[in-house]
Amino acid sequence: MEKKNTTILYACVSFLFVIIALKKLFQFKGRRRGYKNLPPSPPCMPVIGHLHLIKPPTHRFLYNLSKQYGPIVSLRFGSRFVVVVSSFEAAQECFTKNDVVFANRPKSLSGKHISYNYTTLVQAPYGDRWRNLRRITAIEVLSSNRVNVFSPIRRDEIKRLLKKLSANYSRQEFSKVELKTLFSELTINVMMRIVAGKRYFGDDVLEDEEEAGRFKEIVGEAFALSGTSNPGDHLPMLNWISNYEKRIVKISKRMDEFFQRLVDERRNKKEACLENTDSMIDHLLSLQHSEPHYYTDQTIKGLAMTMLLAGTDTTAVTMEWAMSNLVNHPDVLQKATAELDTHVGQQHLFDEPDLSKLKYLHCIISETLRLYPTAPLLVPHRSSDDCVVGGFDVP
Repeated sequence: MEKKNTTILYACVSFLFVIIALKKLFQFKGRRRGYKNLPPSPPCMPVIGHLHLIKPPTHRFLYNLSKQYGPIVSLRFGSRFVVVVSSFEAAQECFTKNDVVFANRPKSLSGKHISYNYTTLVQAPYGDRWRNLRRITAIEVLSSNRVNVFSPIRRDEIKRLLKKLSANYSRQEFSKVELKTLFSELTINVMMRIVAGKRYFGDDVLEDEEEAGRFKEIVGEAFALSGTSNPGDHLPMLNWISNYEKRIVKISKRMDEFFQRLVDERRNKKEACLENTDSMIDHLLSLQHSEPHYYTDQTIKGLAMTMLLAGTDTTAVTMEWAMSNLVNHPDVLQKATAELDTHVGQQHLFDEPDLSKLKYLHCIISETLRLYPTAPLLVPHRSSDDCVVGGFDVP
């Protein structure tokens, strides 16, 4: 009897799956008939669309697709219609003529749980909240004045790195240097001091070593989960049989607890007058007294999370690629060294104001970003209305 009930249950679930899949398919076909000139698309399968064609790395797959079908290609990822743009002209049209139309983000489980239900700067839909977050970021976080305020922090951390290299590799012969870890610790220290006024790595850091390890673990898990595409975002029925949402909820709770501790720690020290720092959280907490409606704890945590996730690993990886290229192109390294000797000299260390005089170094940075961008694909956008891109209809 129990076996019979189980069989009936499986049959009902399978039937429901087929009904939902067919409904989605007919809805998509109905919408598709309303558009006369959709971008070219390779043949697809029912229900899953083109998901079976995707092979890692995704950006290489999309590049090969653009060579075959052109710079504007349409795909169907499950229930979602996707348009891939891979030319400068088409991208420019998306972000100038149709900038407001493409100002939203597609819904995803990572955006829902990690980004506080789509309320962070990166995930917030176009509207009053997004405009307010952008205003706060532009004026109170990334304005020229605020960036200059943190210049001593960047200078101090670079000097600490140079002293560490000098102490560990003071002998005359050449030695191997593991730059990956050094750059990672440098960027985390810089960003954490800017955001929360504390360091995580170095000989003088004792009490925060456990917290530093927890931070790196959380960031690694968050990138691993949110940086990959979840099939359930395209076929929601798959979330019933996948543990992805449980994992994303678990890491989102850990992240929220971590950033809430940072905010509470800065608030307690500020109220007790234990430190006189001007970190990003300190500055936003000061504004919270006058405008509590705008500068909520959730807003502050979201901005801190955005800064730390976007400004640590990406910067470290880019610097690692730049150094790798210079080592593999000694002639370029020699020219860069000669430019530094000419415009900066050997009597003092390079400083940020010197950067405007170093044209060749600017070229090295630009070429590194061109060859090895921090991410091969932009964060996906979602259209809020029908529009035309490159002569094609985009629903």
